[in-house]
Amino acid sequence: MGGKTTVISISAVSGGGKTTVTKELANRLNNAKTFHFDDYNLEGPSDICAWMEKGANYNEWNVSPIMIDIESLLNDAVVDYIILDYPFSYLNNQMKDVIDISFYIDTPLDIAMARRFIRNPLHTIDEVLFECEVYLQAGREAYLEMEKSVKPNADYVIDGEMTVEHIVEAIMNKL
Repeated sequence: MGGKTTVISISAVSGGGKTTVTKELANRLNNAKTFHFDDYNLEGPSDICAWMEKGANYNEWNVSPIMIDIESLLNDAVVDYIILDYPFSYLNNQMKDVIDISFYIDTPLDIAMARRFIRNPLHTIDEVLFECEVYLQAGREAYLEMEKSVKPNADYVIDGEMTVEHIVEAIMNKL
């Protein structure tokens, strides 16, 4: 351990590459630990559409379970890097002070949606059509909210059309 633990946040829309980049970055950095937002059962808005219509207050998400795990590592100073697969960058007050540097992977929405389909293969055309309908009714608005709020909040915006290797290299160059 060479000193202070650096906490890195990786944000992007769903399907934007957060998890893949987080894992690859952890492989490239020495003594790194990852935390993935989706691994936690967090209290937050039950209706994302209504949440966005009310102004998308990121503080309505209780990220205490993640914070407990992060603070445990920070207090013990056992890792050089903590990498967060975390969609909110600095927008949640519980988390913002612990993050040292935030990256937003700017992935075009069509690529992100295609990745979601590939990641969770659907079995019938009806399921594909249903997912497309959900995207058009609500999902697209969530993607646009991320671009409007999270993207400008990050320290660095990385081109999500690059390969994972190039994205990780761009992040490493900023660190």
